[in-house]
Amino acid sequence: MASFPPRVNEKEIVRSRTIGELLAVAAPFDKKCGRENWTVAFAPDGSYFAWSQGHSTVKLVPWSQCLKNFLLHGTKNITNSSGLRLSRQNSDGAQKNKPREHIIDCGDIVWSLAFGSSVPEKQSRCVNIEWHRFKFGQDQLLLATGLNNGRIKIWDVYTGKLLLNLVDHTEVVRDLTFAPDGSLILVSASRDKTLRVWDLKDDGNMMKVLRGHQNWVYSCAFSPDSSMLCSVGASKAVFLWNMDKYTMIRKLEGHHHDVVACDFSPDGALLATASYDTRVYIWDPHTGDILMELGHMFPPPTPIFAGGANDRWVRSVSFSNDGLHIASLADDKMVRFWRIDEDYPVQVAPLSNGLCCAFSTDGSVLAAGTHDGSVYFWATPRQIPSLQHLCRMSIRRVMPTQQVQQLPIPSKVLEFLSYRI
Repeated sequence: MASFPPRVNEKEIVRSRTIGELLAVAAPFDKKCGRENWTVAFAPDGSYFAWSQGHSTVKLVPWSQCLKNFLLHGTKNITNSSGLRLSRQNSDGAQKNKPREHIIDCGDIVWSLAFGSSVPEKQSRCVNIEWHRFKFGQDQLLLATGLNNGRIKIWDVYTGKLLLNLVDHTEVVRDLTFAPDGSLILVSASRDKTLRVWDLKDDGNMMKVLRGHQNWVYSCAFSPDSSMLCSVGASKAVFLWNMDKYTMIRKLEGHHHDVVACDFSPDGALLATASYDTRVYIWDPHTGDILMELGHMFPPPTPIFAGGANDRWVRSVSFSNDGLHIASLADDKMVRFWRIDEDYPVQVAPLSNGLCCAFSTDGSVLAAGTHDGSVYFWATPRQIPSLQHLCRMSIRRVMPTQQVQQLPIPSKVLEFLSYRI
């Protein structure tokens, strides 16, 4: 079985440049189980990078300082488990907004991480942020951690204070995602087959339980305007939810095995899903159509073989902020970088035992976590987006496919705006 289409010469594919490594130090007699780095995350403003070092430990590092260390000391950086622990005391204003390296002990194995900010990434639907028990400024930055025991802990990134302990899930909290609109709405995905919606500005009140999955829920992601949620899980499940009404919009059919990761494009016009069936599908979330298939095994496996065990399980997928590139991570010891208009990788990087990946806030770096709690970083493919693509993204941020299709424009322009060419 090949990793690339027959027409592609593997030797001609560009190898991504390594930026750096954060290697977790294993203690003597440390158990291998529980060291997995299931999630890596960048703060929305690019100030912090966070990852699970294994067991109950989460480490936060100032991202700018991390990049500087890579340039000064080379690519390798052994993380220091005896570093500064998060203070339980409030800091003054000057210290609060100065990024510092921290270590959080969450008390149980960490499966998921997510940064949340009261500053909207786009225009916010939320007018005022007023917490009942806590009063914070409009620059609040939070870190949510999902644990093996079903609990979710919410931390103040700047002060290290544990703000909330959310207890409702009965199984592992496999993924977390904040609404990008600054409303501090958090959605959690769990092995208990549910998604739960939490309002952190209302003391972490659980607003809604979303039911529909018949098995474990692996991942969830908000659309950029916070109006839609995608959730994926075992039994080939891909669900889309209306987050204004908390109702299911549709179920997307196409995968042949468990679906383990999902991500929206920056304009919300595309949805990427990764599955153990060796494929990444690019969907139009507004119509449910599959626009592209990114294969990781050639010839493509039959549905029966794709639904079983193979060495090409795709573990993670992530969209870059330029809307042009996608990264995927598979069990064949390779990270792939794709363009949305090509069905073969434009760059690749070697990685053994990878579990997760995420682009930095500016899209210039990809971070990937592994089974042993380490993180690896690569420079991403960079190109200047065309004016046509920038215009397309501006239009698609405010217009779903159905509205675009009603525009009195030439068919070729319509196809371009709909990402069909």
